[in-house]
Amino acid sequence: MFTSIELCAGAGGQALGLENAGFEHLCLVENDHHACETLRLNRKNWNVLEEDLRNFNGRDYKGVDLVAGGVPCPPFSAAGKQLGADDERNLFDEALRIVEESSPKAVMLENVRGLLNEKFSDYRKSITQRLEEMGYSSEWRLLNASDFGVPQLRPRVILVALKKEYFKYFSWPKEDPDLAPTVGESLYDLVAKNGWPFAKEWMLKANKIAPTLVGGSKKHGGPDLGPTRAKKSWKELFVNAHLVQYDSPAEDFIGKDGYEKMPYLSLRMAARIQGFPDSWEFYGKKTHAYRQIGNAFPPPVAEAVGKEIAKAITYKIKTSKINKSAKKPKHSELANL
Repeated sequence: MFTSIELCAGAGGQALGLENAGFEHLCLVENDHHACETLRLNRKNWNVLEEDLRNFNGRDYKGVDLVAGGVPCPPFSAAGKQLGADDERNLFDEALRIVEESSPKAVMLENVRGLLNEKFSDYRKSITQRLEEMGYSSEWRLLNASDFGVPQLRPRVILVALKKEYFKYFSWPKEDPDLAPTVGESLYDLVAKNGWPFAKEWMLKANKIAPTLVGGSKKHGGPDLGPTRAKKSWKELFVNAHLVQYDSPAEDFIGKDGYEKMPYLSLRMAARIQGFPDSWEFYGKKTHAYRQIGNAFPPPVAEAVGKEIAKAITYKIKTSKINKSAKKPKHSELANL
């Protein structure tokens, strides 16, 4: 079991994935109350720190194996103004400060695809350079959640950095686009659970993976599946994206106004689309719960990357032990060589 600290933990998608990969979280830092309650609700033993990341002191966790997190994405999102480093919500510098203070073996930070845009190339280089100065080798990679069994595309940028003696043993996880089930396959049992008679017919029509689930910000976005283009993509999967419901369609559900036989997603369906297990609960009413779900990092992706980080650290440690325990030849043996 390796140790980690989780920054901007949200509803725990990345933390859950890394736990499955063998990391024990020494603490999870998050400033949103509802998300903190979700973390506490699901893991009584997690040390959840409800505070601003700017106030967190990494020196208290010196020597931790992994610093991981999903720093806020609005500074780089195509849905926003893309102010990058000039956005007051940008916390990359804070994450790097914590890395410097805690000196972990590895770092894993995730963000939106927009961070790979050419306009942010200098900023990415500055992050890489700062990590280099701290003794880390690093690499950026765009990963699609659908390549890891999650039933939506959801491209995310991942930054992995390891101290140089570990980095040479790191490989990115293998991607397989055939792993992901369709929306219909993934959600059929939930759509049918209240006896809705059209569930099987719907499953056959919802025969593709989902578009990227959109959670919305604290200032904007309620419990629906996003802007007009996203709603159109969901309609092609015979889902009414104008609302998110607490429960599955009732037995007598029909729909109307061009959305006949098109169910709404429930909170549990949305969570499954994100790769959460059905046992994972979300604290708060619908808007707060859906915002946590929609902004989450899919646990299966975090688990896949986390396992590769753990392998790199393990291989380096084993190699070091073998080298140290190797028998040194005696002087007489050397003379006979």
